[in-house]
Amino acid sequence: MSKRLDRRRTTPHGRRRPWTAVAIGVVILLAAAIGVFAYRATGDVPGIKMADQGNLHIQSISVPHAPYNSDPPTSGPHLPYIAPWGVHTRPISRELQVHNLEDGGVLVQYNCDCPEVVAKLREIVQRYDKYVILAPFPEMKSTIALTAWTRIETLSQLDEKRIRRFIEAHRGIDHHQK
Repeated sequence: MSKRLDRRRTTPHGRRRPWTAVAIGVVILLAAAIGVFAYRATGDVPGIKMADQGNLHIQSISVPHAPYNSDPPTSGPHLPYIAPWGVHTRPISRELQVHNLEDGGVLVQYNCDCPEVVAKLREIVQRYDKYVILAPFPEMKSTIALTAWTRIETLSQLDEKRIRRFIEAHRGIDHHQK
C-alpha cells in the first residue's frame, strides 16, 4: 500500500481517524434500532392476534353483518360513531365497541359480580383521559377481557400489571385503513 493511501486512513501515530469510529458507531446504533423495532412489531406485543375483519361502517346494530371472530370483538363492522371514553356502568354494543378500537381505543370489560375487582378496574381506567373504556360485558365467558384493534387478552382474575401493559401497548394507535 502506498504511503499516500496509508495516510488517509490513519493519523501520524498509526491510529484510525476519529470519523471512522463515529461512522462505525452510527451503523451499530442503526442496526440496534432496527432490531428493536422489528422485535416490537412481531414479538412481545400483548394479546392474541386476531384476523383483521375490516372496518365497514353500518348504520345501526340491527343491520345484518358477518359474525365477529372474537367475543368481545376486535375488528369488523361497526357504527359510524364512538362511545365516550371512560367508565360505563352498562354494556356497550359490539358494533359500537369496534369503532372505539379502530380509533385507537382499548376496552376493559368484565363479567362478574365482584365490586372489589370493578373498583380496581375503575381505578386503572381512570388514569387515562382518553382511549380507554371500562364496561360490563355479561355475555362473555371470561371474567375480564381486554380488547384493542385485532388483539384480545382474557383473564380469569385481576392482574393489574397485565392490564396496564396491554393498555400501554395498544392505546392511541389509529387503525383507519387508508
